[in-house]
Amino acid sequence: MSVLTKIHATLDTMAPADRQIGQFIVDNPDEMLQLSSAALAEQTGRSQSSVVKFSQKLGYATYQQLKLAVSEAKTKQWQAPVGMVHGSIERGDGYMTVLQKLVASKFASMQQTTSINTEQTIGEVLDRLDKADRIHLAGVSASALVARDFAIKLMKLGRNVLHDSDSHVQLASASSLGPRDVLFALSHSGTSIETLRIAEQARARGAAVVVMTSLKNNPLSRIADLVLYSVGDDDGVRSSAISARDAQLALTDLLFILLVQRQPDANEHIRDSEAAVSALKQA
Repeated sequence: MSVLTKIHATLDTMAPADRQIGQFIVDNPDEMLQLSSAALAEQTGRSQSSVVKFSQKLGYATYQQLKLAVSEAKTKQWQAPVGMVHGSIERGDGYMTVLQKLVASKFASMQQTTSINTEQTIGEVLDRLDKADRIHLAGVSASALVARDFAIKLMKLGRNVLHDSDSHVQLASASSLGPRDVLFALSHSGTSIETLRIAEQARARGAAVVVMTSLKNNPLSRIADLVLYSVGDDDGVRSSAISARDAQLALTDLLFILLVQRQPDANEHIRDSEAAVSALKQA
């Protein structure tokens, strides 16, 4: 997981001193790499011990280890392709600038999302989904659209899937789950009250709880047995959780493809599903 991505995603939850240090690193990673801990402290108006403690809170024993992690993150950092503009969409932007910024934002969110989720965690989620008697997909608003898309894909594999756009129905379904079932809950903010109540109900019933949410420490992630992270940077004129939704879709598509690889009769199920729909269209 990129340390720059982690810092950026958790700035809002940091204490003021840590937030000031973190913001400087995110905004000026190249300059930070040239600074000692004392120099960074002077630049941010904080003490040297605050800089060292900030490093330790991120999991690095020393400031030098943090600098190494930032350097590695810079090396791997996503860059917009030549000719593509990456940045916040402003009201005065023209058509082509809006188009380029939108596409670049989508690419960046999907790339960062797939890079911060480890292969081990993905494998553990696949194991839970693969062995589940029932899979309940939960999400509201934009996350509900992703939940529905993933539910349809899982149904095509012959999985026993529960999904409904009505959060009250989702809660009722969660109350019927058991230890052999899985709740897959999506909420980029991790604070949606409906999704939280559904996750709490599923956990109380003994079901495994898998969540897809942002990197920020949030109530939904604290309920989960397994957490997948999505990265979205929706702001300014851009709205409707566009990049967050695309990030979630990229991750659920990855899970679907990996499940297809695991399931020997997956292609047969998919063909049967497509044949049934095709027959309906011709009727």
